[in-house]
Amino acid sequence: MIEPEPAPARRTALPIVLLMGPTAAGKTDAALALANRFPVEIVSVDSAMVYRGFDIGTAKPSPEEQARIPHHLIDIREPEETYSAGQFVRDAAAAIGSIRERGRVPVLVGGTMLYFHALLNGLAELPEGDAELRAELDERGAREGWDALHAELAAVDTEAARRIHPNDPQRIQRALEVYRLTGTPISRLQSLRAPAIDAAEALCIALSPASRASLHARIERRFHNMMAAGFLEEVRRLHQRAGAARELPALRAVGYRQIREHLQGKCELEAATHRAIAATRQLAKRQLTWLRALATARWLDSDAAHDVAGAVAALLLVGQSKNS
Repeated sequence: MIEPEPAPARRTALPIVLLMGPTAAGKTDAALALANRFPVEIVSVDSAMVYRGFDIGTAKPSPEEQARIPHHLIDIREPEETYSAGQFVRDAAAAIGSIRERGRVPVLVGGTMLYFHALLNGLAELPEGDAELRAELDERGAREGWDALHAELAAVDTEAARRIHPNDPQRIQRALEVYRLTGTPISRLQSLRAPAIDAAEALCIALSPASRASLHARIERRFHNMMAAGFLEEVRRLHQRAGAARELPALRAVGYRQIREHLQGKCELEAATHRAIAATRQLAKRQLTWLRALATARWLDSDAAHDVAGAVAALLLVGQSKNS
């Protein structure tokens, strides 16, 4: 993270900008251009950019861009580490608070919709996993059958049992684990969550080409550009770093996973490339589905708008007048 020059301790009246959209929509470029108009600091909302070494495949802002504009939540974890939505919410809330105290505008940029959802709707305060208890539940599930444990869950948490399928051992295990650790049904704890961002202070921008064909073309073009920039070698380095464990959390990310399958000898590079592009298109479809359900989103067509940053700036000033 680049520390900005000290500024007077004063909270800005400008809204918090949530610049969301599918992959390859042009979010990063719009955010960087917005910095030419307002004193902004960028908070990355990307579950892979938090990892060091995941650069080309995440379209991570360059060192020069990060030096020009303060960025937060980039390169804060080693590839072997995990990073949860709960950790993101805590880190993002702290960054937003400090940015606003400096009189600057937090611009949250990315496509990890789970993270945006967590900020806007909150996350339940659930206990950390207990390895011994999980092993016990796994053993019982194997011996008694997960339908029996689902029935046990229904006796203590009817709502959770109603939502969780009897053939979903992972969620059954977690629900029973939480109940055993806290004495409180997981459904009850999940209902107590509070948002980390006040919706009245947030300007939600959904940036995307209106044309699906245009978005698909952008995705394909960007992936080929990434390959030309050395993406294969980036994945190779991370694959070798995984070593005997064969697992790095972020290597499950779209694009990385498919190219790694090629390195594991599961397919030719051409096939891996096609799969990666197809998987990225599916990711974009899921991102758009989530955005369309967000009633507060203000949509901008990243193809039609000749000045996306200008359009965002205009909406930002309208938000400022409401908050003043």
